[in-house]
Amino acid sequence: LQLVESGGGLVQPGGSLRLSCEAPGNSLDIYGIAWFRQAPGKEREGVSCISPGGAKTNYSDSVKGRFTVSRDNAKNTVYLQMNNLSPEDTAIYYCAGAPVPGGDLGYVTAFGLVEREYDYWGQGTQVTVSS
Repeated sequence: LQLVESGGGLVQPGGSLRLSCEAPGNSLDIYGIAWFRQAPGKEREGVSCISPGGAKTNYSDSVKGRFTVSRDNAKNTVYLQMNNLSPEDTAIYYCAGAPVPGGDLGYVTAFGLVEREYDYWGQGTQVTVSS
């Protein structure tokens, strides 16, 4: 499974961006998808995740209330809407995927932000929040 992120860029504090994670030529509807980020000098951290059908989501405390994950399986795309961005959100953002037997019912959000749960990774997109 190939994953391709897009939508990153430079934004001012308080601004918004929407990231996309696409799977060219593949269907995403059996995959749980997560967003991770890695800031310079820091470990990669889980930001948000969504179950294969979209019924379950989870967020890290650092982004809860500001970021929203969604998916459109007809377009084989997962989105991360990021609002009220701050310089602390500056990082490379990655999407990752893992097949989930049982679909939404089989998806355990407690494991959704754990890096080792994911088999497939995109190349990342840079998000920079600066005035």
